Amino acid sequence: MSMKFQPISNEIPKMLHGADYNPEQWKKYPEVLEEDIRLMKEANCNVMSIGMFSWSSLEPEEGVFTFEFLDSLLDRLHQNGIYVFLATPSGARPAWMSEKYPEVLRVGANRVRNLHGMRHNHCYTSPVYREKISIINTKLAERYSDHPAVIGWHISNEYGGDCHCPHCQEAFRNWLKEKYETLENLNDAWWTTFWSHTYSSWSQLESPAPHGESMVHGLNLDWRRFVTDQTLDFYRHEIKPLKAANPDLPVNTNFMELFEGLNYAKFADDLDFISWDSYPTWHDTQDESELAAFIAMNHDMFRSLKDGKPFLLMESTPSATNWQPISKLKKPGMHALSSLQAVAHGSDSVQYFQWRKSRGSSEKFHGAVVDHVGHENTRVFQEVKELGEYLGKLDDVVGTTVDAEVAIIFDTENRWAVKDAQGPRNIGVHYERTVREHYQAFWEQGIPVDIIDSEKDLSKYKVVVAPMLYMIRPGVGEAIEKFVQEGGTFVATYWTGIVNESDLTFLTGFPGPLRKTLGIWSEEIDSLYDDEVRTIEMIGNNPLGMSGEFEARELCDLIHLEGAQALAVYKDDFFAGRPALTVNEFGKGKAYYIASRNNHAFHQNFYQELANELSLKKALNTVLPKGVSAQVRTDGDKEFIFIMNFTNQMKQIHLDEELTELLSGNTITGKVVLSSYGVIVVKK
Repeated sequence: MSMKFQPISNEIPKMLHGADYNPEQWKKYPEVLEEDIRLMKEANCNVMSIGMFSWSSLEPEEGVFTFEFLDSLLDRLHQNGIYVFLATPSGARPAWMSEKYPEVLRVGANRVRNLHGMRHNHCYTSPVYREKISIINTKLAERYSDHPAVIGWHISNEYGGDCHCPHCQEAFRNWLKEKYETLENLNDAWWTTFWSHTYSSWSQLESPAPHGESMVHGLNLDWRRFVTDQTLDFYRHEIKPLKAANPDLPVNTNFMELFEGLNYAKFADDLDFISWDSYPTWHDTQDESELAAFIAMNHDMFRSLKDGKPFLLMESTPSATNWQPISKLKKPGMHALSSLQAVAHGSDSVQYFQWRKSRGSSEKFHGAVVDHVGHENTRVFQEVKELGEYLGKLDDVVGTTVDAEVAIIFDTENRWAVKDAQGPRNIGVHYERTVREHYQAFWEQGIPVDIIDSEKDLSKYKVVVAPMLYMIRPGVGEAIEKFVQEGGTFVATYWTGIVNESDLTFLTGFPGPLRKTLGIWSEEIDSLYDDEVRTIEMIGNNPLGMSGEFEARELCDLIHLEGAQALAVYKDDFFAGRPALTVNEFGKGKAYYIASRNNHAFHQNFYQELANELSLKKALNTVLPKGVSAQVRTDGDKEFIFIMNFTNQMKQIHLDEELTELLSGNTITGKVVLSSYGVIVVKK
């Protein structure tokens, strides 16, 4: 049952619209700061994120604090109805700190300590760095946690990276001791008898290194887990003084698009709300459906981290970036469309990096609301202003969420293991792309989806899809088995159930703990060259009602039936006639196994038939044209339907009579008309 969540900030129960603001860059330009306030109001902005990189302005010398500028700025923003997410400045330390305390600088995997510079060039374990961030955060908390402009804390900025210094090595050894207790347990878990890698002392353990150990897969996995845990521990260190000063002021840190370096699922319980930074490369192909689906999948993943609670789009660009291979402008309409796509999938904000373009340094050409010319008479500013005005009409959407009957498992630890497996395709196993391909088949139908970690509760869903769940951690196989027994529908693919949490293969036959649930045994998997194609053929009168042939590429699993029923078979190669798609009736539910990596037509057909069989809820009860997406947010009493056209062509969509009446201004004879990169929001 859908529910309405409290707004992320009780101070402003409305859609947030704003940007990252770096006023410290303009201290010598008072006329710019004065003009910024006017332009913010002109652009219909009501929130700014401030202070991510202000440490050297706030503490220009060790122990010398200069908050007067920030005092004045926060007061002026509040007086003009503009709220603030106030950041902790740990993302970049001042030069004086690096000079006096070089231990705060990171050491690379090559064991060489960095020089001062860049961002996130600091050690999360360093006692000195932790002491210094505790001091500055305490000062900020004592001074601003009750300021009327401040509606939440923005902790650091895009956490990421690792450090291999002596402090981190010792912390890693202690982490391993706590996890394994004995060296015997560690050696067994890492299979260190291979290549005579057995450890006989804890002091021999080190992080992976390009000039040392990098082939013990259990070590590689545990190092990544340690980095996540150590980063999370540093985050907890950061928020301690903030919560001590005002426990009711929400805290968050901004995440990044499908970021591989950290397991974000581990952070969810420690965050009061989720935010992320979205920078799609729009217009890089004629067909933008794949990218639109990929970004939608990211939105759904971040929304799912807090069990459906709305998230914030903390950063996006109103025009172009400066760091992508091609920094392409958004075509007219795309800014509003991509922003409202975030809202459609659960965001209660649209925010940008950055408010005003920097005059110099790395991001002086990164897109911004205010260009170097410094006034509002630009195309980008006017599009931002129009979007802000429109967002002001969507206040009722705030707090609503997405009610999904389908979950797709995207598991970060599994991702690490898949990429480190050394087989079956070392030129690209394409885990992320594979998950997106399955997701896109639901996205095209307007079926809401949650993107979840493998350890999440499954009981609320009708369908759970687990593409390439190579690693099955303890309890996951049992949870999936229970889900199917109790009536759920589960879909697995090739390269599933191969290893345990230590990347040790199961010795009971693949797909390991899911063998009974799926009713199959995987004997071998064949890797195809990029130019090779195989064919699978549906068996006549199969329960799904699918027919015809489909192309298979890259991976073909050779399986045996152990209770499951074959729905399709391979048509060629030495495995012709072997099962390629199966279903196993298990308890009250069904478990499907897709044995080959198939083309998009297969996924479209398969998931359409599955949706029809299970009567899965759709945003619109109609067939959506290619490139058009429909999403719905609800609180149980009302629905907000977002209809989005990710093509540069006008599209028409057939609607039922009720929606036609609600959209009378945008319809012709029962059809909704969507302009190029157009979006329509209807309240039902």
